[in-house]
Amino acid sequence: MDIATLRAQHPEHWRLACAIRVLTLDAVAAANSGHSGMPMGMADVATVLFQNHLKFDASAPDWEDRDRFILSAGHGSMLIYALLHLTGYADMTLEQVKNFRQWGAITAGHPEYGHATGVETTTGPLGQGIANAVGFAIAEEHLRARWGAKIQNHHTYVIAGDGCLMEGVSQEAIGIAGRHKLSKLIVLWDDNGITIDGTVALSDITDQRARFAASGWDVFDCDGHDPVDIDRAITAAKASPRPAMIACKTHIALGSSAQDTSKGHGALTDAKLIADTRAAYGWDHGPFEIPADIKSAWEAIGARGATERAAWGARLTALSATKQAEFARIFARELPARLPAAIRKVKKDAIDSPKKMATRAASELVLKAINPIVTDTMGGSADLTGSNNTKTADMGVFDIDNRGGRYVYWGIREHGMSSAMNGMALHGGIRPYSGTFMAFTDYARPAMRLSALMGIPVTYVMTHDSIGLGEDGPTHQPVEHLAISRATPNTLVFRPADLVETAEAWELALSQKSTPSVLSLSRQNLTPARSAHTAKNLTAQGGYVLADSEGKRQVILIATGSEVEIALQAREALQAEGIGTRVVSMPCMELFADQPESYRKRVLPAGPARIGIEAGVRAGGWDRWLLGERARKSDFVGMTGFGASAPAERLYQEFGITADAIVNKVKALL
Repeated sequence: MDIATLRAQHPEHWRLACAIRVLTLDAVAAANSGHSGMPMGMADVATVLFQNHLKFDASAPDWEDRDRFILSAGHGSMLIYALLHLTGYADMTLEQVKNFRQWGAITAGHPEYGHATGVETTTGPLGQGIANAVGFAIAEEHLRARWGAKIQNHHTYVIAGDGCLMEGVSQEAIGIAGRHKLSKLIVLWDDNGITIDGTVALSDITDQRARFAASGWDVFDCDGHDPVDIDRAITAAKASPRPAMIACKTHIALGSSAQDTSKGHGALTDAKLIADTRAAYGWDHGPFEIPADIKSAWEAIGARGATERAAWGARLTALSATKQAEFARIFARELPARLPAAIRKVKKDAIDSPKKMATRAASELVLKAINPIVTDTMGGSADLTGSNNTKTADMGVFDIDNRGGRYVYWGIREHGMSSAMNGMALHGGIRPYSGTFMAFTDYARPAMRLSALMGIPVTYVMTHDSIGLGEDGPTHQPVEHLAISRATPNTLVFRPADLVETAEAWELALSQKSTPSVLSLSRQNLTPARSAHTAKNLTAQGGYVLADSEGKRQVILIATGSEVEIALQAREALQAEGIGTRVVSMPCMELFADQPESYRKRVLPAGPARIGIEAGVRAGGWDRWLLGERARKSDFVGMTGFGASAPAERLYQEFGITADAIVNKVKALL
C-alpha cells in the first residue's frame, strides 16, 4: 500500500505510525548517527501490534504476565524508544529521546536491557534477539504448565530483519522452536530486501518462508504498510498451533529519497531529505513535536492492559500464601532457605567419604542436591548430557507433551542454547544452566558475552576443561578458553579442584542475581583436595591457603582445578627437601580480586617465589598473582600452545605439567 492510499484509507493509523517515523528522524538527526530506515519501514506493523494485540501496561513494565516484545533488529532502536515514549513509559521521557545515543541517556545506540523499562533484552548483534525469544517462549510454556494459564499465558513477539535471519544462530533458534511447537512465539520479519551493502540478493537467495516452514513453523504474509492486512496476519499467527513467522513486505526508509536503498539503512540526517520526508508524510509539526491528540491516543494504547493486569493480580492473590511466596521468590531470583544446609551436607559427606572423581561428576552430585530444592532451575546440554552430567532424575524432560519438564535437549546448538538461556533468565522465574565442552565456548561466546553485558545469572557448565580430556586431541582441548572467560567483565569463572569446591562453586553461582558464571570442570578423576570439613564457603574468597609451609616459607604454589592435586604432590616433594611450600587453591580469580587487599596479602605475602599451575595458557589474570612486587621470582607451569591427541597422563608429561616440573621451576627460582 502506497503512502497516498494509506493516508486516505487509514488516517488515524497513519498519524499514529507517523509519530514513530518523525521521532526517529528527529532523534537520529540530533545524534547525527543511528539507523532511520527500519523504524520508518516497520512503524505500521509496530502500531498495529501495540494497538490491537500486545498485552502490556505501560504503568507496570515488569508485570509477570505481559507479552514480551523483542526488537531483534536492534540497530532500529528508535522504533522501541518511540513506542515506549508514546505509550507512556515513565522513564522514556521526550528528553531521553532527544538525547538518543548520548552519554548518560537510557536511549543507547542499540537497546540495552536494564537501561530502559520495556526493553526486554539487549540486541544489536544480529540474530541474538530471535534466539533469546526462543528462551522467552520456553520459559512461558514451562511456567504456564507449572502455574496454570490464569497466571502465565502470554506471547513473545519479535521484529527481525534480513540480517537476523542470515546469522547462523537464527537457524539454531528456529530449529529448536519448531521442534518444541512454541505456539506463542511470533516473528515479524521486516522483508525489505535491503542490507548495508545493497540488496539482499547480493549475498543471499534463501527462501525464508520455505526455510521456516521446513523448520516446523507456520508462515504468513502481509503488506507491511496495510494495517488491515497486518492485523489479519497477526490474528492468524496467534491462532497457530506452531511458532509463526509473518513476512511483512515493507519499504525501508518509507517516504524518503533513500527509500528502498542501502542508504536508507543508516542515519538519514540531511536537512532537505528530512524536510521532504515530513512533507510526504503531511507532518507539519516541528522537531520532537507530537500533537496532543496523537500522544493521548498512544497513551490510551499504553493503558489498555491495565484492566487485564488488575484481573491477573486478583487471580494471583487468590492463590495460597505459600504459592504466592514461591511465585515472588522465583521472579526475585531468591534462593530457598533450605539450600545452604543441602550444600553443607554434600561437603561434609565428601570429607567423610573421600573418593577420586571428575569435577563434572562432582557437579552432577551437587545438582542432585540442588534441583529438588531449587525448583526453578532448568538444565540442558548441547547433545552432551552424559558427558556434561547436567541431568538429574527428578527434573523430567521439557517436551511437547511435558511442558513441566525442566531438562532441555538442545541438540548440537551451543550458540542457540546459550542465547535461549539468556532469554529464559530475562523472562524471569527460571534459573537456566546448560553444558557443553569447554572448547565450544567458541560457539557459545557471543551469547556468553551478552549474559555478562546484561547482568543476568546464567550458568555455563563447561566440562572437559583442559588437555586432561585426552585422546580427542587439540581440537577439543581448551587452552585459551579460561583466559577468554576471565577476560570478560562481570563474569565469574569457577575451576574447582574437587567435590567440595564444586559444591561451593554451585552455591555461589546460584546466589548471583546479576552475574553469569562459568563452571570449568574436569573429565579426568581428581584426588580430593580438602581433608577437613568447614561450613564456611572458602571458594567465596576466590583463593585460600589449602596447605601451608612447614618451616620457612620459600615458595607459594597457586593452582586451580585439576592441577591442585599436582601442586600438593610438588609441595610434598619440596618439603621433603626442606623447601617450605604453601599451596593456594584459587578456584575463582574474580572473587579473589574482590577480597580486601589485607586478605590477599595474607594469602600471597611478599617474599616467597610464586609458581602458577594450570593446564591452560598464562593469559587471563595469572600475571597479577604471579608477578606481585618481584617479577623475577615468579614462573608458570601450564600451556604455551595447543594440545595434542593422546591419553591425558601422557599429555601432562609431554607438556611438562607435573610435580617434577614444578620442583625444578622452584629450585631454579631459588
